[in-house]
Amino acid sequence: MNWGYKILFVFIAFAAMISYMVIRSFQSNFELVENDYYKSELVYQKIIDGTGRANALSHLPEIIQSGKEISLQMPEEMKDKLLSGSILFYCAYDSKKDKKILLSTDKNGIQVLTHVLTPGNYTIKIDWNKEGKNYYSEKKVTIL
Repeated sequence: MNWGYKILFVFIAFAAMISYMVIRSFQSNFELVENDYYKSELVYQKIIDGTGRANALSHLPEIIQSGKEISLQMPEEMKDKLLSGSILFYCAYDSKKDKKILLSTDKNGIQVLTHVLTPGNYTIKIDWNKEGKNYYSEKKVTIL
């Protein structure tokens, strides 16, 4: 085999490699953190203020996982109070796993979540309102 065929073989192999990489790059799924991130950034000061209020409480909301149940325990200051808000289970690598649940605690400040969540790593974002004041807390958790 002479050197002309060797150069042709190298060019063909290079073109095949580039074609393979282009096809693979079009098949990759690149998810954004949020679809409407600009609107979320405009209200980010609400999250900063809510985090400051939540950090001033006796303790942050606790997440207790036992079996397939997940319990949310609110701080002492939130017992016997009318709370409104939401709990977002945010999965950074797969938006199909995200779940948003309305906050509905009992008189002891406990909410038991029996929703089926697929196993994975989640950031639980708790956003609640008590007597006109917003609170916000995040916690990373692994669902088994």
